[in-house]
Amino acid sequence: MLRILHDTKLDFIKHWKTAAIGTIAFIALGMVLLVVHAARHNGKALNESVEFLGGTVVQLSFQQDAPTDVVRAAVDQAGFAGSEVTTFGDNKSFLIKIPPKEGAAAAANADSVGAQVVGILKQRLPSDPARVERAEAVGPRVGSELKTKAITAILISFLVTLVYLAIRFEWRFGVAATIATAHDILTTMAFLAMMRLEISLTVVAAILTVIGYSLNDTIIIFDRVRENLRKQRKETLREVLNRSINETLPRSVLTHATVFAATLSLLIFAGEVIRPFSWIMAFGVFTGTFSSIYVAGAILLWIEHKWPRTPESENKGTARALAEGRRRERPTPVTTR
Repeated sequence: MLRILHDTKLDFIKHWKTAAIGTIAFIALGMVLLVVHAARHNGKALNESVEFLGGTVVQLSFQQDAPTDVVRAAVDQAGFAGSEVTTFGDNKSFLIKIPPKEGAAAAANADSVGAQVVGILKQRLPSDPARVERAEAVGPRVGSELKTKAITAILISFLVTLVYLAIRFEWRFGVAATIATAHDILTTMAFLAMMRLEISLTVVAAILTVIGYSLNDTIIIFDRVRENLRKQRKETLREVLNRSINETLPRSVLTHATVFAATLSLLIFAGEVIRPFSWIMAFGVFTGTFSSIYVAGAILLWIEHKWPRTPESENKGTARALAEGRRRERPTPVTTR
C-alpha cells in the first residue's frame, strides 16, 4: 500500500488567522465584482445561461472548420445581435445561445431561428453548408422555475447537512460544518464572478457536487476528532484538531490529487460545453480542502471557547463511544451443525 505523509506533525491551526484574512479578502473581491457586473449588465450580476433567462439554443455543425467570426456575423445578420456563439471540440461545431428579446425575433420558433441562420451561412460559406443538430427554446417562466429549484436544492442540502451532523456527532460539529459549506458557496460565487463563467444547470450540479465533496472531507476530519477526543483526554481541542488533520492528511492528498487530475483533464480536453463544470470542480478541490481545515476547524474552536462542553456531556459521549466500540468488537457467533 502506498504510504505518503504519514506521522506528520504540522500545525495547521496556527495559520487560521492568515487563512481567514485571505478568504475574506477573496470573497469581498468577488462581491465587488458582482456589483460591478450588475451595474454594467442592467442589474444582472451573474452571467446566467439561456436555461435561466429563457431564449433559444441552436447547435450547428459543418463538414470542415468554419471561421467563428463568419458564424457570428451570420447570427447578427439574422437579427439576433448580442447572441453568444461558442465552439466545442473543434471549429466544426457551434453552439448559439440567443437571449430573449422583445419583438418578432423573440417570438420566433427555435426551428425557424436555426433555418434563418443556416440560410445566411449558405450565402457566406456555399462550399460547406451548415446543418442544424439541435434547436431548443426555453421560456422565461421555465427559466424562473429552474432558478428557484436550483436555489431550493442548495438550501435543502444545508438543512440536511445540519440535521445529519447534529445527530451523527453533536450540534457543535453540525454548525461548524454548515458554516464551512456556506463558505464554499460564497467562494465559488466569487470565483464565478472573477472568471465570468456562465451559470447553467451544469454549473449548479457542479456546485452541489463541491458541497458534497467538501462535506465528505469535513466529516472524515470531524470523525477522527471525535475519536481522538475520547482517546487523548489530556490534549486540548486545538491539539486534537491538528492531530486529526495530520492523521487524515495521506487520505486527503491522494483523494484530492486524483479528483484534481480528472477535472484538469476535463478542463483541457472536454471543450467549451463542459468547461464551466470543470472550472468549478477544479476550484472546489481547493476551497473544499481549505474550508475543512481552516473554516470548520476554526469555527469549532470558537464554539468550544464560547460554549465549552460540560463534564456530563463528555461522559455521556464517552459512554456512547464505548458502547459503539463494544458492539463493533463483539465476536460474531459461530454456529455448528
